[in-house]
Amino acid sequence: MAARPRTLFFGSGSVALPALARLLDADLVEVDSVVTAPPRPAGRKGVLTPTPLAEAAVAQGIPVRTPVSLRRDEVLAELRAVGAELIVLVDYGRIIPAAVLGMPRHGALNIHPSLLPRHRGAAPVQGAILAADETTGVTLMCMDEGLDTGPIVAQVEMPLDGSEVAPELEERLAQMGADLLIEHLPAWLDGSLTARPQSEEGATLTRPLRREDGRLDPERPALELERQVRAYQPWPGSFLEIDGARVKVWRSGVLAQSLAVVPGEIILAEEAIALGTVDGVLRLDEVQPAGKRRMSGADYRRGRRL
Repeated sequence: MAARPRTLFFGSGSVALPALARLLDADLVEVDSVVTAPPRPAGRKGVLTPTPLAEAAVAQGIPVRTPVSLRRDEVLAELRAVGAELIVLVDYGRIIPAAVLGMPRHGALNIHPSLLPRHRGAAPVQGAILAADETTGVTLMCMDEGLDTGPIVAQVEMPLDGSEVAPELEERLAQMGADLLIEHLPAWLDGSLTARPQSEEGATLTRPLRREDGRLDPERPALELERQVRAYQPWPGSFLEIDGARVKVWRSGVLAQSLAVVPGEIILAEEAIALGTVDGVLRLDEVQPAGKRRMSGADYRRGRRL
């Protein structure tokens, strides 16, 4: 029996966990170690906290590498010494330099949660929700030096019904990506599966999200704001100011009836509160005032005696 290819697994967030678990269960490769971001301060006390992937690796007895930069000579030397034949990458969140991509003879396989070339970049799940896509999916690709521009190994689609919230959609796509990897990895390793070049036709790019992206802009259509509320959970979230106090919006809907409102006006509607927009009204179904618990829009209205 041929030796299992020694593999480096790159990732950070919880969406990488299904792929790592499936790799370990399938026993197709030898996971030498996990490469992830260094621990970061978390919580009010700023306690240094490892990434979810690092915690999972430690629990499995897998060595963890946390380089600050992949471009440092000592880091490159350390990775070369592994003698990896394959890199698998899921949600690493950093650019992988060519010096690393060129190390393994089987290349670097990336699981990307969109149907490339649509929604390349840092926020593909949010991009699909914001664009009201009717389908999305997962791409297994061979990485190159571009931003999600490498050849496509395999893809799988799933329909969207317009009610998806980012965390749940990310979880579903993470599971699909793990399945896709295990399904096609044997053929990739034995050379019977080849990647096809990625087309530039229909390519779109998503950028990293910023905290201020979460502000609900009443000069935009109500439908766009409803999609934003679903797309920007849990971060940066969607928020507005009511009487000078910030209120986070967790669930919303678009009022069917036409009301004469000014964009930015807060009105009472359907036992709750709503935001006037440029073309209609956004109902605020679940909100969270600063420093308080989540509550229904109706409870917020009663508490404020609006």
